[in-house]
Amino acid sequence: MTLESLPGSSGYLDLFPERRMSYFSNPYVLGLTVIAGIGGLLFGYDTGVISGALLYIKDDFEIVRQSSFLQIPTGNFLLDLACCDKATLHFFPEALVFSTCSDMETIVSMALVGAMIGAASGGWINDAYGRKKATLLADVVFTAGAIVMAAAPDPYVLILGRLLVGLGVGTASVTAPVYIAEASPSEVRGGLVSTNVLMITGGQFLSYLVNLAFTQVRGTWRWMLGVSAVPAVIQFFLMLCLPESPRWLFMKNEKDKAIAVLSKIYDIARLEDEVDHLSAALEEEQQRKNTVRYLDVFRTKEIRLAFLAGAGLQAFQQFTGINTVMYYSPTIVQMAGFNSNQLALLLSLIVAAMNAGGTVVGIYLIDHFGRKKLALSSLSGVIVSLVILAGAFFAETPGSSNGIYGWLAVIGLALYIAFFAPGMGPVPWTVNSEIYPEQYRGICGGMSATVNWISNLIVAQTFLTIAEAVGTGVTFLILAGIALLAVVFVIVYVPETKGLTFVEVERIWKERAWGSSYNTESLLEHGNESA
Repeated sequence: MTLESLPGSSGYLDLFPERRMSYFSNPYVLGLTVIAGIGGLLFGYDTGVISGALLYIKDDFEIVRQSSFLQIPTGNFLLDLACCDKATLHFFPEALVFSTCSDMETIVSMALVGAMIGAASGGWINDAYGRKKATLLADVVFTAGAIVMAAAPDPYVLILGRLLVGLGVGTASVTAPVYIAEASPSEVRGGLVSTNVLMITGGQFLSYLVNLAFTQVRGTWRWMLGVSAVPAVIQFFLMLCLPESPRWLFMKNEKDKAIAVLSKIYDIARLEDEVDHLSAALEEEQQRKNTVRYLDVFRTKEIRLAFLAGAGLQAFQQFTGINTVMYYSPTIVQMAGFNSNQLALLLSLIVAAMNAGGTVVGIYLIDHFGRKKLALSSLSGVIVSLVILAGAFFAETPGSSNGIYGWLAVIGLALYIAFFAPGMGPVPWTVNSEIYPEQYRGICGGMSATVNWISNLIVAQTFLTIAEAVGTGVTFLILAGIALLAVVFVIVYVPETKGLTFVEVERIWKERAWGSSYNTESLLEHGNESA
């Protein structure tokens, strides 16, 4: 068996075009993807719903307005303006309230702390106990957190609930992409994994609808936070009906169970080739040491390079300013001359809908255009958009009534979302689900997801300080400069993985680590014996 004839490779599919699968060709795979993607829905919902819930939490708990531990005042005049009414704040994403509007920094940030811990430990849980059990655990922890939040008698119990929810979200953020990738045919793997990102953006959109729905209901914020348990419970029971990842089963010597799962994914002809390939990979893995530790990621050169690419993409996803642009969307609309509460609420839905719509485009492009090209084109558009936003803020002066610059900022905002959502939204998660060998996939995926959450926290805790110190226009130019660095990073460190099998991707890292003449015969020696 040569590398080009591996099942799922481009050479294999050229030889047997009738075995090529499309996104919608197998309802079983698509259903598995959607169910696993509910973890992404929880991720997105929790990110969005807290912005609306916080408005009512501080009204219920007097201690929140008195405790410096639970609140921190704002010093940014633009955000003071945005904080004047509750409706405007409905579309501020969760990280905004870390340092503005006298809202509960600790209540919000505790979810991020939990997500970091959940992501870091979730990788180990995935490798040790499987993707299915990790998902079920995430659902249980998330549901417990939602119930604790909804019933919280004081802010400190609410903080505990936020920590539990964060643990669940962090574990799910690692598990869902890996589970989907390992059950996906290579030719549609990118689109299927990107469906998880669509669920994230869909969850954000849903959270805004829920915020609107419960604004006039007694116990407003308790319903907003408590209802998040519903999708977690649904996923828990649906996951009980789904199998474990076939690749994980193979690596754990549960071959019969793995073949039973694969038979629902592939036709009989391709199934035989896939089983032969996985059997060869199993023998390869058994020759390596069984236990992988965190430090092993940095001791092995090819794994170190893969982690650099994956973690770098996750960091640049946050540092190129997606949350910053979203945070300033109210101010941008006000610059254009629109100040009504109804418009503020409408914009929150429009922005979330654009983000979700862009992700749908990304699902199609990622397997047709390629991960690397999509990331580069996305970053190019992001740079142009940030320069437009910077120019609009430079030109706009306090008290100015010139709406031209406001509309220029709105155009910059729309362009930013249009370019970011299809590319830098799904690409980091997709690439991280496919660039690591089986033994390292869970632990490296968890570490890179942790980088994403840490980067999110850094942006949330620093961008307002920077904007106040140097100005909003300069802040957006700094983000444009970071996006330019991201372009260089992608060109240098990120390989194209479109349509490649996991073994082909592993070969890329071996060649990058040891040179193009590196002897990769050992990678396939067992396959050659069976050819």
